[in-house]
Amino acid sequence: METISNILFWISNGLLVPVVVLLLLFFVRALVLAAGFFGEFFRRKTMLARTDFLESGAHEHVMEGLRTLTEQSAPDDRSLYLKALITLSANVSNKPFCERVVANFEVDAAKELSGSRLLVKLGPMLGLMGTLIPMGPALVGLATGDISAMAYNMQVAFATTVVGMVIAAIGVTTLQVRQRWYARELNNLEYVRQLLCHENEE
Repeated sequence: METISNILFWISNGLLVPVVVLLLLFFVRALVLAAGFFGEFFRRKTMLARTDFLESGAHEHVMEGLRTLTEQSAPDDRSLYLKALITLSANVSNKPFCERVVANFEVDAAKELSGSRLLVKLGPMLGLMGTLIPMGPALVGLATGDISAMAYNMQVAFATTVVGMVIAAIGVTTLQVRQRWYARELNNLEYVRQLLCHENEE
């Protein structure tokens, strides 16, 4: 039994460095995600102004707005939402294709959210591993009277916990907000699809 315990102890200690490295990589990724999130937030303000014709409810106003959006949007500046809107307006007569455009937008939106979901799940997991792994050597240091070793391992344990929670906090915040964005955009796309299909049937 002692041999098995020693093997598990060695494996656990050997995982500390990879866990810390992964935590640092995910922390950098979380910072990049947060910066991109704020950039997207300001871009969406402009995009909302360009698509405010959808709020009017007037059929003619919506159709005119779609035509203007198609003419004024450069291909390089189009988000998933704008691309889907423009594709819908360009394929009014093809109802199955319009349904496919909306379904593909939902898939692409889920893909965009996967980065935040990954941080939410792996941040606390790696933080917990980084907390528990140094506790073994810390207890050994306490038992042998090596206070400096115990203090160092406790410092590592607390630091990894904090970093893991910061990663998860960034992931949760960006995930919640972007889910609302995509849900609203999906609702708008469904509205436009039904509007275009209804016009084509008439």
